[in-house]
Amino acid sequence: MSPETVAALTLAGFPAYFVPRRWGGTEGDFATLLAAVAEVGEACASAAWCAGLWAAHSRFGAYLPLEGQRDLWGVSPNVRISTGLAPHRARAARTANGDWSVSGEWDCVSGIDSAQWVLLAATVSEGAEEQGAVRVFAVPYADVEVVDSWRSTGLCGTGSNSVVLQPTSVPGRRSFALADMLAGRAGEGASRCHAVPAQLVGGLIFSAPAVGAARAALHAWTGWAAPKAAESDAASRGPLNRCLARSSAEIEAAVLMLAEAARRADAEPVTRLGVARNHRDAAVVADLLVTAVERLFRTGGLHARDGEGTLQRCWRDVHTVASHAVLQFEEAAAHYAGAALTP
Repeated sequence: MSPETVAALTLAGFPAYFVPRRWGGTEGDFATLLAAVAEVGEACASAAWCAGLWAAHSRFGAYLPLEGQRDLWGVSPNVRISTGLAPHRARAARTANGDWSVSGEWDCVSGIDSAQWVLLAATVSEGAEEQGAVRVFAVPYADVEVVDSWRSTGLCGTGSNSVVLQPTSVPGRRSFALADMLAGRAGEGASRCHAVPAQLVGGLIFSAPAVGAARAALHAWTGWAAPKAAESDAASRGPLNRCLARSSAEIEAAVLMLAEAARRADAEPVTRLGVARNHRDAAVVADLLVTAVERLFRTGGLHARDGEGTLQRCWRDVHTVASHAVLQFEEAAAHYAGAALTP
């Protein structure tokens, strides 16, 4: 993304959205965030993706001890944070003074070139009590090496490159257990936005950019179809009518599902079934949007294949969003069935 876009997203308040109020943050709700991310996505799904993740990552940062939070937000809450939470090629070991030595490689670190801090997950390789556990470490952007590896067909502007960290000393105050974040164990007195399991809200934030991209695709398709319909008789307008009605309804249904899932995340008691339901609905939202945009793309005439066209860009972006592991329906279905069929 251009520096101007990064500055605009920061000024709009996305990086500070879930920052604790003690540091000047918003501690916002999920419904407002998802609507804002979707709105940004109507112009650029890549910008929306980074906006939503910068907000989500400030929520993760709130799991740090207070002194670690101060390192991030002591000067300003408007700090852009990227994450690498797949610890497969990363290791951490306690040092003699109680700090950590962390090293590794992480792929698909979205927005990394515009980040100021990075949260990196690593498996503890030494120490009887924590060996094998996964911890998250806050590392300044200046400490990591960015590898230009992002070659995706969609979400091209997210710059989701790889990150390498040579053995680096990380103070103990800049670390927390990944399991606490996944389970929503934020500690006594934590705000609602911090004390929810990751699976209750993660898929919602991932799918919101696709809502905006689908709306943009519908708008582009309608601009192409309107004059075509005006020149056609009633019989030949049938395919256009069916495509418009079906795809617009699927997009609106996805919006309604996402809004209801956000309401549950903001207000309902957190239950195993509720978490599984939101996971399920985020995957269904992604499927609805792919189906709707695929139909628009296939009926959109030659202009839809134009590499510079809005419809093709949105088609690529929606498919790329839907390919994220969190939005795969098979896993979401198993999660939901496991909760719904358990007495």
